[in-house]
Order: sequence, then C-alpha cells, then structure tokens
Amino acid sequence: MSSETGIDSSRSGAKEREIYDVAIVGGGVVGCAIARRFVLEGAKVILLEKGVDILSGASKANSAILHTGFDAPAGSLELQCVQAGYKEYLEIFRNFNLPILKTSAYVVAWTEEQLARLPDIEKHAHQNNVTNVHLIDREALLKSEPHLSNTALGAVAVPGEYVIDPWSSPLGYLTQAVLNGAAVRFGYDVAGGQFDGDTWQLKSSTQESIHTKFIINCAGLYGDYLDQSLLGKSEFLIKPRKGQFIVYDKSASALLNAIILPVPTERTKGIVLTRTIFGNLLLGPTAEEQDDRSNTSVTQNELENLKIAAENMVPDLKNMPVTATYAGLRPASECKEYRVFEYQEKNWITAGAIRSTGLTSSLGLASHIFAQYSKMTKPHTPPENIKTPKMPNLAEHAPRDWTQPGYGEIVCHCEMVTKREIDNALSSVIPAHDLSGLKRRTRATMGSCQAFYCSARLAELTKNRLSHDLSIARNGDDNE
Repeated sequence: MSSETGIDSSRSGAKEREIYDVAIVGGGVVGCAIARRFVLEGAKVILLEKGVDILSGASKANSAILHTGFDAPAGSLELQCVQAGYKEYLEIFRNFNLPILKTSAYVVAWTEEQLARLPDIEKHAHQNNVTNVHLIDREALLKSEPHLSNTALGAVAVPGEYVIDPWSSPLGYLTQAVLNGAAVRFGYDVAGGQFDGDTWQLKSSTQESIHTKFIINCAGLYGDYLDQSLLGKSEFLIKPRKGQFIVYDKSASALLNAIILPVPTERTKGIVLTRTIFGNLLLGPTAEEQDDRSNTSVTQNELENLKIAAENMVPDLKNMPVTATYAGLRPASECKEYRVFEYQEKNWITAGAIRSTGLTSSLGLASHIFAQYSKMTKPHTPPENIKTPKMPNLAEHAPRDWTQPGYGEIVCHCEMVTKREIDNALSSVIPAHDLSGLKRRTRATMGSCQAFYCSARLAELTKNRLSHDLSIARNGDDNE
C-alpha cells in the first residue's frame, strides 16, 4: 500500500508521464534536508521512502545534539557540512518555530590518560575554527556541574554544543519542500530501475514507475545495496552499528546543565549524557557491530552496563527511574568518513554512511550535494514566494499547546499531549502514518507509563486514520 504527499499527475490521470528533475531515495534527515534545498533552488523533486513515514530508519534514533564540529576530522567533508549545517540551522530555526536548548557541553576526563589528551582536543577544535573551546580544571567543572562524580579530573568546555528536536527538524524541512512543490511517496520500495542516458525509470514491486532525470541515493542503512542494484557497483559497505539508549525520568534532567561527552576513541564518540528537548535525560549510545540491518532490540546486559557507566558519572542517577529504553542503528561503513560519490554518466549522487553527525550536517550536506548536482545539469529557476511552515512546539522549556485555550482535552497526561495536537498531526501537510509517526509529531506515548493509560483513547482518536493508505495532502496546504 502507498501513501502520497504532494501533487503527482501520474496519479491524477494526466496523459503525459510525469518526469521529475530529481528523485531522492530515502526519507531520513538527509533525504528531507536535500528535498528542501533542491526545491528552494527550483528543482522538481520527488522523495521516495519505503517506510510508511519519514525517519523510519536510522534517523529516528539519535542523541539530538547540534554539533559545532569541534571534534570532526580536520579538512573533511563531514567538518564542512557540520559547520555549514550548524550555521544554517541557527539562521532558520526561529522561522520554523524549531527549538534549541542552549546547554553547552563538556568533554570530561575520568582518568589521567584521558586528562592528558584534553589539550589535543582543544587544539583540534581551534584548528577546526571552533575557537571558544577551552580547557577547564576539575574545580570549575564541578562548580558548573555539581552532581558530577568528584572522580572527574577536568574537561574541555564546548560552549556552542546545543540540543535540538531530532524529529520536528527534518519534518519541517520536508514540509517546506512539499509546500513549495515537492511530491512524496511512502511505501515505495525501489525494486529496480533503468537509465536510458537521459532519464531514469525507477520500478517498485507495489506501485507504478517513477521517471526522473537524476537520482540522489539517501537510503541510509541500505545505501550500498541501492548502488549495487542500480549502478552495478558500490564503492562502500554499510556495517551497521547498534546504539542502545536509556531515557531517564524528567526529574533526572535537573542533575545536569550541560551535555557530558566522553573523551572519544578511534572507534566511537562514546557514551553521552544529555538533557533532551522533551525534558528527560538521555544516556547512550552503545557501539555494537552487527550484520543485521533491521535488528534494533535492546539487551539487558548492555543496558545494565550503560546504567553503571551513568551512575559512575552522576551518582544521583541511582535513585532515578527509567522511562524508556530503545536502540537505533547507525549506517557506519568500513571507513570513518562520509561516503559521497558522484556518477555523472549515470545522473546519480550517493550520500552514504552519514552517521553520528547527520542531524547537524544534513543542511550543509544538502547544499554541498546541490552544488555538485549543479555542475552536471542545467540551472533551475527558484520559486519566487517561498512558504515556510511553523512547526508545533514539542520542547519542554517553551510554551506547549496545553497552555493555550481551546486544546480540547489532555490525551497523554504523562507528556501533556492535547487532542488538538493529535488532530493536527493526523491532518497536517505530512500527516502521521502510524503510531510511531504520531509519537514523533506530538510526544504521545513517550511518557513514564509508556502508553498504558493513553492507548485506548489514542485508538479511538486514530481509528481509520492511521494506515498505509492515507488521504493525499497537496502542496499549498498549510499546517500553521
């Protein structure tokens, strides 16, 4: 079954087949950001997502940190895109009504060996032009973070690291794309394709073919498979890395002011303790190599190890209840670098292995890929009047819908989610297609009862409204 957002004349009986300038395969944060950028530059875009909603894969589970790039590899594409994305997010977030929690961060040393590495971290940050990064001693750290264990030895302060909404941001990007002309197909698995030297014909096992001049592969955990299938080769190999997380009760967020980062290793950035935009405290992720690209199960042993690590850092967490546990998969590859490849002879660009920093870098990566695309194609004419959506606020530190009159009723009492928010999420430009999508748009079921009390009412409100074949939202609709 399929669900579609935006205008697609191939479904409305048009006699001439629809040919898009660009088809983006994958509706994660990178695909959503690229759709936005290309539409704002005047391209005719369709985004194809095999899931029933955006963020169905790797993008749904991340630590939601807006990174400065202080620790990115010097001179790398990742550094370029992270810093460009950081800058653009700060330029646009108010127009989209997207939140920022200005926490700052500390890279904390817990051993003498880690302490000896802090000056190199500071030096690397300055080389990356993040010049406000600085060393602080143990006394200053514990004064700022009094709940940290007194075994902390010192830290590198990173004032510009912030926390953002990991779900409303990409939804806002794609909503703007749709409002300005993009089309979206959900439930669209790319099962094959042919290129005649000018136009691609993409085939699905369940839907009609899509015709497009150009393809951008943003398929995340399956990006190498897509290249292999349609190009006959892949220059990278996805090696999924599972990350398990623990979400502590909202009362735990009072134990920290800043993001607590570890001294990284060659393999991983390590376990992070951070407040969330939703008012909780988040711990994770682990870094577990696996071959399975869909297994996101959590394991008791890893969760126990996470808890022990957290309590060693913040002893008062021993008394804090856990609200939820979950796991996500990061599309790591055999190399640490982003794997971006251009195939001019095939009208194709691949954005592969965009892992830990993808939420921040997505806007910068979108601009980078459009610049590469522009070298291969004729210029487009940008739209004259750009529409920008106002996203519903889900942040705990800003006014929520329940504080405004006329909300109807409180449906989810743990997270104070209103009936009006549920109704809006089910009828917006890009409506929720399943319960997970509804959760990401409203916070419903995210609370301490984990849907025990609100599930019956949610079932009533969503009856016949959550399915794989929802009503079509058209570009020009408004969700303000």
